[in-house]
Amino acid sequence: MPIKKIIPCLDMKDGKVVKGINFADMVDIGSPPQLAEEYCRQGADEITFLDIAASLEQRKTLLSLVSETAKRVTVPLAVGGGIRNADEMGDVLKAGANKVSVNTAAVTNPGVIAESAERFGKQCVIVAIDAKKVDGGWKVVTHGGTKITGLDAVEWAKKVEDLGAGEILLTSVDADGVKNGYDIPLNIAVADEVSIPVTASGGCGKIEDFYEVLSQTNVAAALAASVFHYKQFTVKDVKEYLRDKGVPVR
Repeated sequence: MPIKKIIPCLDMKDGKVVKGINFADMVDIGSPPQLAEEYCRQGADEITFLDIAASLEQRKTLLSLVSETAKRVTVPLAVGGGIRNADEMGDVLKAGANKVSVNTAAVTNPGVIAESAERFGKQCVIVAIDAKKVDGGWKVVTHGGTKITGLDAVEWAKKVEDLGAGEILLTSVDADGVKNGYDIPLNIAVADEVSIPVTASGGCGKIEDFYEVLSQTNVAAALAASVFHYKQFTVKDVKEYLRDKGVPVR
């Protein structure tokens, strides 16, 4: 089994880290730079910073917060939210991000994936896929979880890989914040159809959920937010638990 990553996520709105349920009912958690620094101390493999309201509010990601957060972290920083084109991806990378994720922009203009991969290298390009169960399958959701598209999530994952995406951040809208575990069927369906790394997101509520998704699917990483924000356990706790269960982690 390849080495698996544990990634804390900072969902940011109005300059603060927030957490909600099913992409709604957001609660203020704290400062992005301070939380990112703390998670690095705990042993996070990466930090994901998502400006979740940027696309819905039709504005750019807050570069000043990206820059401040980048200065405080010692691991790769992935940033998403409101990036509309390759030029804006470049701005986020210049602000200190190591990787940039696109969701809404990729759906409305798939060419942004190929252009960004060509300009910055595919290792910098993450396509975030927010997926919702519809009629026995999964449809891609955009604009911060507010718009259901007609795109099949599995087929879209294969297409973004072909276009040059280096990674996929796969979030189950149905599981998000509910804490009943990751959507295992969704993660199996997507990770089995692509060769690029997939990060599972949405639904983690207990430490066993990490083991379940990392052992039962082919995802490369598990991302979580509220379980870390509310100090149910630390990144170090998760890694020690996984090692004891035979899952290789850094």
